[in-house]
Amino acid sequence: MSSHSAKLVFAGPVGAGKTTAIRTLSDSAPVSTEMPMSEGPMGDKTTTTVALDFSSVQLDDGTPLHLYGLPGQEHFSHMRPLVMEGAVGVLVILPGDSPRIAEECEHWVRSVREINADMGLVVGITRTDISPGFRMGEVRHAVRRSGQPIPIFTFDARSREQTSHLIRALLLSLV
Repeated sequence: MSSHSAKLVFAGPVGAGKTTAIRTLSDSAPVSTEMPMSEGPMGDKTTTTVALDFSSVQLDDGTPLHLYGLPGQEHFSHMRPLVMEGAVGVLVILPGDSPRIAEECEHWVRSVREINADMGLVVGITRTDISPGFRMGEVRHAVRRSGQPIPIFTFDARSREQTSHLIRALLLSLV
């Protein structure tokens, strides 16, 4: 069993699935700072993260993996460097049903790289099951414009297996 721990951060816009992914992976109920959305609901979504989400999961080798979720609103951008400090990597979660997915991808990848240019990074795209117009090519082009290779996956944030796959991909990219 490992005596060390690791920290992983989930980043992305409001409604992408960060909190859901953390809840899906967690070994216990996450600490969450969900509050009612000030601009009203986005579809079924009525709350949003205002500070951070936190939980942990134990990896197969016994290492505790601490999971942190960033708020998606820009007025909480000051939280990003604080929460990302000491992280081994960041999962950028994007909603596949967003008409601005390429812009959101570029924004979040750039935001992470401005804080730590060497940070391990994976892009995960949710909600593609309800988005018949989703095209992976838009996201691939956005990632290429970042100038660094970044793995991109579609996944269901409600599926522990699929969300774990993203974490494995991120951890393998660090080796």
